[in-house]
Amino acid sequence: MYRPLLHSDTAMRLEQEIRQTKGFGSQKRKAVVNIMFTHGWLQGQMRDWLKPFGITAQQYNVMRILRGSNPKPLSTSDIRDRMLDKMSDASRIVDRLNAKGLLKRTICPTDRRLVDIVITEKGLELLTKMDQSESIVDQIMGSLTEQQAEQLNELLDLARNSQR
Repeated sequence: MYRPLLHSDTAMRLEQEIRQTKGFGSQKRKAVVNIMFTHGWLQGQMRDWLKPFGITAQQYNVMRILRGSNPKPLSTSDIRDRMLDKMSDASRIVDRLNAKGLLKRTICPTDRRLVDIVITEKGLELLTKMDQSESIVDQIMGSLTEQQAEQLNELLDLARNSQR
C-alpha cells in the first residue's frame, strides 16, 4: 500500500540545496535532478567513509563482489558485469587491490587465457573491520524508516525499469 513519504521540517529541500528559484516544470524532472544531486552527495559520503580504510568506492564494490562469490573465483569480466559503476576499469581496480594484498590473481586451471580472482584473508579482514565500524548506511539513511526505505527501493526499481 502506497503512503506518501512525509518531508521532515528540518530536512533541506532540493530547491534550497541547489538554490533553484524557478520551478522544474514537473515533478518527474525534479525527481531526475534530485536523483543526480543525491548521487553526487552519496559519492561524497562514501568517499569520506572509505578514506580511513585506504580504498575507493570502486575498490570497495569489487571487494564486496568477491566476498559474495567467495570461495568461487571470478574473472575480470564477471566482476565488471556485477559492478555498480559500469564505466569503471575493472582490470585496473583488480591490479590495485592485488598490489595491496586484498585479492589474489591466478591463472585459471581450465583455461590459461583467463585469470581467476579471489579475495584474500586480508581483504576479508578489512571488509569485516569496515562492517563493524560506524555504519555508513545508518549515517546516510538514518532518517528513513524500513518501510520508507522499501518504498524508495520500489520507486527507484520502477523508474529504472520503465525503459526496459
